[in-house]
This record gives sequence, C-alpha cells and structure tokens, in this order.
Amino acid sequence: MNLRWWSIEVLDGPRGTARAWRDSLGSALTEAAITHGAYQWEWHSHTWGVLFEIAFRTDEAWASYRGLPLVSAALDAVPDPAYGLFVHPGRGGSNGHPHPRRPHPIAGAGGAELPIPEIDRVLDLTAEARPADHAALWAGPGGALAADQAVLGAGPGGA
Repeated sequence: MNLRWWSIEVLDGPRGTARAWRDSLGSALTEAAITHGAYQWEWHSHTWGVLFEIAFRTDEAWASYRGLPLVSAALDAVPDPAYGLFVHPGRGGSNGHPHPRRPHPIAGAGGAELPIPEIDRVLDLTAEARPADHAALWAGPGGALAADQAVLGAGPGGA
C-alpha cells in the first residue's frame, strides 16, 4: 500500500508554545484524521516546536481532512500564525523522505563569508624592473621623460 504522508510543523511563538497547542488540540486533530481515512500518524516533539505527520491513502483524503473547520481553526490557533506554521507533503520535509527532518546547527554560527575586495596595485615591487617602467613612474604631470633619461635611480631632470 502506497501512503501519502503530510507534515504539519508548528513552531513556538509569541502566543505560547507549540507543545501547549498540541496538548489542547492534538487529540481533536488526531481523531479527525482517523475518521477521515488516516492510516498512520505520529507526533514528534522538538526543542523548536512539534511535528504532526499523517499518512493518507489518497491526496483526496488529505484534502478532505485539511478542509475540515476543526483543522482550519486549529491551524489558525498556532502560537505564531505568521511564521510558525508549515504544512507540506512528505515526512518532515517536502522531499518525501521516510524519516522526520531534524534541525541542524548553523555552520559557522550563522556567519557568512565576506567577499574580499579587489586591491588596485599602484606599484608592483615583485615584477622585474625595466627602464621603460621607471620612465612611466617618473613621468609627472608635466609629461613623460625620454627613454634615455629613465635610468634606474634617476629622478626628474636626470642625474
């Protein structure tokens, strides 16, 4: 038998904890799921909230369950209605993986790598020095020096 799993994730919020929400409405949601064709169901408690996973035989049975006024009212009563409710197909994730999703710590304490700015090179001391390069360096606002005046160590006006 091929079951279609659905997950309802409820996060803690400003109006209370998800565990208190489950304690008050969980049995009614479970009973409604059973009477509308749920074959399996599981409740999971986490540090961030609760997860209710339900398996139906068809998507139509899920749509019938989801359309119940009791279910709509329970989902409207979550502790954080703006950002604390996720309803999606699959077990613990939208990919239909057979195991519940577990929260993972953020790598690097949530810090993002900053881009390294491009550095404009004014003078490259690692390159091999050439007389033409020195002429370009000594050329001031008045104009470029002649190539024969650009001797290593000579400044403007020659040496």
